[in-house]
Amino acid sequence: MNSAARALRSQNFHALREDCIKNGKLFDDPEFPASDESLCYSSAPPRRVEWKRPGELCEDPRLLVDGISAHDLHQGKLGNCWFVAACSCLALKKPLWEKVIPQWKKQEWNPRRPHRYAGIFHFQFWCLGDWIDVVIDDHLPTVDGSLIYCHSNVQNEFWSALLEKAYAKLAGSYEALDGGNAADAIEDFTGAVTESFDLGKGQYRVNLIEQTKLFEDLLKVHKRGGLISCSIKAYAINDMEAVTPRGLIKGHAYSVTGIRKVRQGQKSLFSGKAEKLFMVRMRNPWGKREWNGAWSDESEEWNKVSESEKLALGLTVRDDGEFWMTFEDWCTNYTHADVCRLINTSCLSLHKTWEKEEARGAWTRSPEPLLNRSGGCFNNKATFLQNPQYIFEVGKAEDEVLLSLQQKDQRTRKKDGKGDNFIIGFDILKVELNRQHRIHKLQDQEKAASSPYINVRTVFLRKVLKQGRYVVIPTTFQPAILSDFLLRIFTDEPSDFRELLADKPKMTCWNLLCGYPQRVTQVLVQSVEGVQRQSGPGGADLYVIIKCERESVSSAVHKNATGAVFGTHAIFYRKSINEPISIQVWDSNVLCDQFLGQVLLAASPGDTREVQSLQLHGRDGQEAAEMPGRINVKVVSSDDLVEL
Repeated sequence: MNSAARALRSQNFHALREDCIKNGKLFDDPEFPASDESLCYSSAPPRRVEWKRPGELCEDPRLLVDGISAHDLHQGKLGNCWFVAACSCLALKKPLWEKVIPQWKKQEWNPRRPHRYAGIFHFQFWCLGDWIDVVIDDHLPTVDGSLIYCHSNVQNEFWSALLEKAYAKLAGSYEALDGGNAADAIEDFTGAVTESFDLGKGQYRVNLIEQTKLFEDLLKVHKRGGLISCSIKAYAINDMEAVTPRGLIKGHAYSVTGIRKVRQGQKSLFSGKAEKLFMVRMRNPWGKREWNGAWSDESEEWNKVSESEKLALGLTVRDDGEFWMTFEDWCTNYTHADVCRLINTSCLSLHKTWEKEEARGAWTRSPEPLLNRSGGCFNNKATFLQNPQYIFEVGKAEDEVLLSLQQKDQRTRKKDGKGDNFIIGFDILKVELNRQHRIHKLQDQEKAASSPYINVRTVFLRKVLKQGRYVVIPTTFQPAILSDFLLRIFTDEPSDFRELLADKPKMTCWNLLCGYPQRVTQVLVQSVEGVQRQSGPGGADLYVIIKCERESVSSAVHKNATGAVFGTHAIFYRKSINEPISIQVWDSNVLCDQFLGQVLLAASPGDTREVQSLQLHGRDGQEAAEMPGRINVKVVSSDDLVEL
């Protein structure tokens, strides 16, 4: 159980349970009553629904019967196949479902102590970075004495029906679960990071190398506890739940319950190895209607597999909604897949460990531009930089970075005629190596990456970034949208991830003595060319240093070169505006670095903002002797500290 879980609507499970036991009564939840308002928000149910407790539906009710299995779940008369598919994935991983069903043994019916049963259960869901504890009573909706929504194939097992009820309470009603995304439910069960694949747009159907890479990636995710679901997109309303010639259902979520390399035939006398086939096991939440193509339950392809291999795979020949298919057929027939990765952040692990940082934020509105935090996407040039801004570092030469942006769950607003996800996304800008304050104007910041902009709850991006400092700007597509969000970032090394809050340097008492910045200057060193080493032939190990007052910024070293493209960017808030900025070129050496020349810049607001090609000089001021080489720089200055 997650002891840090926050109680939904301040309902404390243990206190409520003990109060019911003390007073000899069964719990009735006033926050989610056994009435039509908990079922529907748009209209009354088409038939009269009776709410019954499990003890009224069967003898010897149980929360779990022989543990949890993907076969326990069957979708009812609600369009939440996505939820049931997510539950099927969850059922495969005991460490995960034991978080969702905390202390399940203590919640179980105890025939020896019937007086301790209080008709109350609780489940825990991960919501926008927090675990939420949801309390429910055990009244379940029925028609003609049968459960109408999610139910088990075992009559006296109720974990799936009760879990669905808790999830419906979190969403506001059962109807709020009609239509959704399996990835959202899996995130709510696990706190995982979801990556979505468009199998049609990728090369997975035609490129064997890309297909193999995807299979190996999914196999790794599955082995490490991640969960995978998939679907076939229905491009028209008439296509919803239409059946393909191979028995698959469009607009319907399936869960991946197994990924294996299956041995075919016998070992070769020459290689000593049997041929292996990439296979996936799927489950239809309906508990029936299966794939009828190659490797379906009764297909002759299974004759190529030994009985021991069939036993290891758990192959069953019955219409239970579960079936195997080749990975090639999987890529060809399904259009979309959601892969929920449990990112390993443990130091005590044999697998790759990621550094995780996260920030809770909000898109908010204000008539004051410097305070507005809902500026819309990059298309809205005038307001884009008013969004929240977060800075992070890539310390290695290059690093794979994972970013996940999740907006607040909107389902509780469905009863108000809203509830659709906002279109969200984010852009990553490569910024000055020493930036500490918010960006106010796009100058030479390089757009390093952009996520897709889409109306889903979570947007994910995986990107290899080069060494440097970056700002990620999460946005809604349209400006003036209000919502909370969670931004998570995973890197190989610590990234010093944090929100940029200040627009300019803070005024302190110390400024009365030492002065306050009067000018802000951006310097971009694009390149150096034609320099010469002072000792010996050949190129130098070049780097540049940008110096302003007591601050300096150094570039990376370019080996054995007489010229190099740097793209080194710095920003300075200047107190002594008459003191020039220097840009020095150096040759890196083991014993002592050698100075190769410099330029001095007044960096005044009236100076040109175009790229300048400047001759290198010695260190004796502007009139110092020329030295071989030129430097190409761009300098922008302003006496308005919130312009750049």
